[in-house]
Amino acid sequence: MTGVLIGELAPDFTCSAVSPSGEILSSFNLHNSFKDKYGLIFFYPLDFTFVCPSELIALSNRIGHLKELNVEVISVSSDSHYTHNAWRNTEPASGGIGNVEFTMASDLNGEIIKSYGLRSVSNRSYYDPGVAMRGTFITDKNMIVRSQTINDEPIGRNIDECIRIIEALIFFEENGQVCPAGWNKGFPGMHNTKEGVSEFLGAHHKML
Repeated sequence: MTGVLIGELAPDFTCSAVSPSGEILSSFNLHNSFKDKYGLIFFYPLDFTFVCPSELIALSNRIGHLKELNVEVISVSSDSHYTHNAWRNTEPASGGIGNVEFTMASDLNGEIIKSYGLRSVSNRSYYDPGVAMRGTFITDKNMIVRSQTINDEPIGRNIDECIRIIEALIFFEENGQVCPAGWNKGFPGMHNTKEGVSEFLGAHHKML
């Protein structure tokens, strides 16, 4: 059963992991890594599968932009840190992900997946029962969950949409204006008042 974590502190965890440099970490802690940063927690079912490598490579390809936005990226699956390391050491042309530039956390006992409400149902899973669904959690600099999306296993995610959501969150924090439908960086925001809605819709309703 999935749960809604919006507005709550992201559940903390300590686990083994592989760092962006390829170092094996015996005790990686989520909250320590997210301190004073925006966070992107990226759950996926399993290493050495099909949709998963395309997502993680796409995520790594955009890490420069994410770092500019002060975002720390952590991926999580139920694989061991040794399997993560082997997958990193396999070239994309052979089904691997190469040296992705974010930390890969290991959730062998499934407790992290459970705490985020992402454990797949056995009779619906395309992989092994209990693996993670494709869950994405974006946190603010206080580690509060501000966005949560969950895809079923066959449906890959759009990393540019993750970036758009983070940019919208930053825009709101910096300007005090909310972000209407289809908002992208550089677009106008909206004051969350009756007058603000009328002003925005009067000027921009045709672009929605």
